Amino acid sequence: MMINSQLHSIISQEIIKPSSPTPSHLHTYNLSSVDQLAAKVYMPIVLFYPNNDNCTLTSQEKVRVLKESLSQTLTRYYPLAGRISSPISPYVDCNDEGVVFIEARVNTNLDDYLQLSEKNNTLVNLFAIDLANYKSPCNTSLVGVQFNHFDCGGLAVTVAMSHIIGDGTTFASFLGHWASVARYGSADRQEVKPFIPHFIQFPRTDSIQRESRAREIDQTNVVSRKFVFPNSKLGDLKKMVDENIINPSRVEVLTSLLYKTAAKAAATRSGCFKTSYISIMVNMRNKFVKKLPPSTFGNMASVIMVPTGQHTIETSLSKVVEDIKKTMSEELVKIQSVQQIPEYLIVSRSKKLNQDNMENVVNGSYWCSSLCGFPFKILDFGWGQPVGIDLALGSLHKNGFMLIDTINGDGIETCVLLEKENMEIFENDKEMLSFCQK
Repeated sequence: MMINSQLHSIISQEIIKPSSPTPSHLHTYNLSSVDQLAAKVYMPIVLFYPNNDNCTLTSQEKVRVLKESLSQTLTRYYPLAGRISSPISPYVDCNDEGVVFIEARVNTNLDDYLQLSEKNNTLVNLFAIDLANYKSPCNTSLVGVQFNHFDCGGLAVTVAMSHIIGDGTTFASFLGHWASVARYGSADRQEVKPFIPHFIQFPRTDSIQRESRAREIDQTNVVSRKFVFPNSKLGDLKKMVDENIINPSRVEVLTSLLYKTAAKAAATRSGCFKTSYISIMVNMRNKFVKKLPPSTFGNMASVIMVPTGQHTIETSLSKVVEDIKKTMSEELVKIQSVQQIPEYLIVSRSKKLNQDNMENVVNGSYWCSSLCGFPFKILDFGWGQPVGIDLALGSLHKNGFMLIDTINGDGIETCVLLEKENMEIFENDKEMLSFCQK
């Protein structure tokens, strides 16, 4: 069975605005310098829900609940209902223009859709946002929502949020609060915890503006594949790491394996090993003495770039893990305050580009971001928890790995984005496949 755009039809489209107007003194939300350095992409998530016999709501009532609760939630998360005049604008106009909300029908059953081995090529049809073209004139909202009906009564809620306005923690916080309001009926009900997002600003500098303008997303010849690594296999992988490396996490060892395999695939294709780099996204909210609350709104992450030589990639998983842990430890101590995050991002990247050949850095760079531990799999809007979660990441930069907990909690699902020729080698690597779910 193939799912294609002909099986998707739009039922309705409207704009959801905040239930209460944003006060005039909050109409301009200045983006932090870290926000401006964020990738110019959308973060897209798909939440699949079955036809729950215990839920008395009809499909249309579910749509109404989502719209009303989204309107209430946008009053708290007011920048999400605003507009950015251009991808390089330094501020959000919090004008309450609202969030696009589309209702659509998918002419197939949810189970059939979930059984597709590669869903990324079809997921884009479930979104209200043009994920492949961030600068599209159609993408006026910072957030896009689509409610998709399946023939069986199941549904998929898709949400895409601009990375400029916030990171994964911001995204999870917004979705969690929205789900609570939908589940209990009102943000004023006792069951919904009082919540005010914490906003923090950094000083903007000309160097950060230049860096922001210079960044482009290369989407050429990129393909994505999904791999699932059960906890039992991740345990076996951890046992392969040298015992002198203290308590490596499952995310660290899996990141090392994916990076090692991808770099080896690139070397096999080119015929030679070169120095490679893995850039790891680090949530900085809990890295300081005065910890920032999870509700801190915006991009609050740093990127640690770890270089590895050719012999490391050729021979040793333990050496890759060691290099990652050592570099993370050495680099994070350089960031002693929230205000130092943006300058660290600029200085560390510039230093790396000055020390090494720029072409080698660009072509040999990989990125990894983990959503493990985020509460996406328990998002209940009033009709139960999702039976599936997916990420439509085909629009992101090549040479990357996105990690997320499996829906049953027994492992990590990874989306890998590589050039087509490298992927053909990567997905047939026997060592990597030995730790995958069969």
